[in-house]
Amino acid sequence: MKVLGISGSPRKEGTSGTYKLVKTVVENTGCEVEIVSLRGKQISGCIACLGCVKDNICKVKDDLEPLREKIVEADAFVIGGPNYFNNLNALTHALFERWFQFRHQAGSTLWGKLAVAVGVGGTQGNAPADEIEKMCMYNLIETVAKVQGQGAASCYSCGFGETCEVGIPVNLHGPGVKLTDDIIPDVEKQTDVMAAAADAGKLLGRRLGDGHDRTKVASTVKEKVMAMFGEAV
Repeated sequence: MKVLGISGSPRKEGTSGTYKLVKTVVENTGCEVEIVSLRGKQISGCIACLGCVKDNICKVKDDLEPLREKIVEADAFVIGGPNYFNNLNALTHALFERWFQFRHQAGSTLWGKLAVAVGVGGTQGNAPADEIEKMCMYNLIETVAKVQGQGAASCYSCGFGETCEVGIPVNLHGPGVKLTDDIIPDVEKQTDVMAAAADAGKLLGRRLGDGHDRTKVASTVKEKVMAMFGEAV
């Protein structure tokens, strides 16, 4: 079984809480794994050209094109994104928009696969994790676990974090805050979060190795999606 980890953070691997958690999850699956960072990649949102309708292949030429085969071949995904304004960042969302290419003519390329959603934010990561879960549902992918952690908001490194009245450091720690290493959030210091990431990876590995039935999974997720649509009417 192949597990594809995707970090949607624009930060370098060593400073990205998203990347660290994605890496921890995939390394605990016990499966064949690969991690892809979207950092530095140019991926546009869907342009609604419908060029993918006949063959389920997106015709937009950018950095998603060489990733397509990896997405198709994977049996499961570990996808992480940072919290931007209490939502999933644009780069990771653009990745999901372009998965529209897999949906035409009852396209089942992604149906019934499994995923773990990872979210990291300056205060909390549930918003991006929830959005990732929703986007997976639209593709009939079951999210078996969500991992959420607190990362270092850009305010900690912008140069004005100690004085900016609307910045996260002042709002979390109060006026006169001094930015020392011990107060700058790092997911690797959050033992409960790192343990949750490891547990999520182990669960994903067990699910893949326990007679994974993609047809059954897709049917179950489809029922949840239709129920969600019904609640919105």
